[in-house]
This record gives sequence, structure tokens and C-alpha cells, in this order.
Amino acid sequence: MTGDALTLRGLRKAFHGNTILDSIDLDVAPGEVICIIGPSGGGKSTLLRCINHLEPLDAGIVLVDGELVGYAVDGEHLVETGDRQTSRIRRRMGMVFQQFNLFPHLTALENVMIGPVTVLRQPRREAGKNARTLLDRVGLRQHADKHPAQLSGGQQQRVAIARALAMNPSVMLFDEPTSALDPELVGDVLQVMRSLADAGMTMLVVTHEIAFAKEVADTVVFMEGGVIVEQGPAAQVLSRPTSPRTASFLRSTGTLSPLAPASEPQP
Repeated sequence: MTGDALTLRGLRKAFHGNTILDSIDLDVAPGEVICIIGPSGGGKSTLLRCINHLEPLDAGIVLVDGELVGYAVDGEHLVETGDRQTSRIRRRMGMVFQQFNLFPHLTALENVMIGPVTVLRQPRREAGKNARTLLDRVGLRQHADKHPAQLSGGQQQRVAIARALAMNPSVMLFDEPTSALDPELVGDVLQVMRSLADAGMTMLVVTHEIAFAKEVADTVVFMEGGVIVEQGPAAQVLSRPTSPRTASFLRSTGTLSPLAPASEPQP
């Protein structure tokens, strides 16, 4: 058992012989916000999909609240669990994708209700009440009866966040939730995420929004080539990175002065 909300040990994943994740270790404490940054193709999105067991691991383990995700111990070996057991554990992790993946034939309210009604077997009246509360929380109470096509991209993403929260997860996973949005729509989604962080939600966020990471994250992880190159307190990694590669990446985003050297690693 572990006291962490999320624990990763030795995660490895390859596609067609190409290593995407290589020996990833990470601990996420309850209430901690970790932002994962890095260049495209570095394995960040695959990491989230492996955590949620949307992609099976080649090696390693994921624990949420101390329980294995997707696997069970059988003697000295790990065996993949069935869909029912995997789904039970997966419910503890809300997932928000780049694309909104809302059901187009359902209203915003119905999209938020569907998980609790069909998976958790909540009575529709209770699920509807909770869904309206969540839509209010993300600033969309007045849009509850609209279909996705009637909503902006930012509004759809906020419905997707409410939908994930409706399952009452202990950890929220965000996979570049603003990357598909027009720039003027990004702020409202980030504000919802700030409010979740302020409320103590445990969050693992893959993002290219460096200013958001600097403001909200407790810890920043820089990934490239399927490995964690650097991790540490947000202020340190984003302002005084110890890895030259992290510093180079941050300079390319305009976050770090072109003249700022990488800090020397602490002994």
C-alpha cells in the first residue's frame, strides 16, 4: 500500500518496436497538481492512456489509491484483469481528452448524467441534480439543455470536465485539454482547472500552457523521448531548470530568457 493518490513504477510501452515510455516512475500525492510538459512525441499522452489502462503496459505498474490498475497479482506474476474489474478501478480517474468526445444527440445535462446513471446506477433525479450542480460549477448552468453543436469548443470542453467530475474521481487526468481550442476560448477552461486545483483535486495535467503550469502546478515534469528528463517544484523547473534540455525547451516557448543558463544539479 502507498499513501499516494497515484503511483507509477517502471512503466514501459512500445509500439511496433519503438519505445514510447521507458521506465517511468512518478508519485502523485493527494491534492497535488503535476503538470507534464515537453515536446510533441515525447510520450506524454501515451503516459496518461497507460495510467488509465486505455493502453496496456508492456512492463511496470500503476496504483490508484493503493490499488493496481488493469492488473492483479497471481502468485509471482501480474495478470490483466477483466473489463469489469478494470472499469471499477478506472472510475477513480476522471479523464479529459484533447477532443471533447461528447455524445452529439444528448444535451449538456444528459452528457454529464449518463455516466452516473448507466455505470453508477444513480437514480435519474439524483444524477440530474448533481449534473446541474457540476454545470453550474463550470459556468454552464444556463446551457444545460443545449446540444454540443450549440456550444463553443470551450463550452464543450467544460461539459467534458463536468462529465468526468460526475463520476466523483479521486484523480483527474487532463490530456492537453486546451490544444483544440481557439485562443480566446482557452481562458475559461483554464479557470475551471484552477478552481479544481484550489479545491484540492489531485490532478495530472499534460499541457503546453506553461504560464498555467507556473501558476497552478505544485510539481512540473519535463518529458522527452519517453523518459522523465527533469522533475521538481514548479518554480524551480520553470525558472531554474537543472537540465540543459529542459532549459532549451523553455527558451523555445519564451518562458526562459535566452541568456539564462541551466542551474547546476543539487548534490
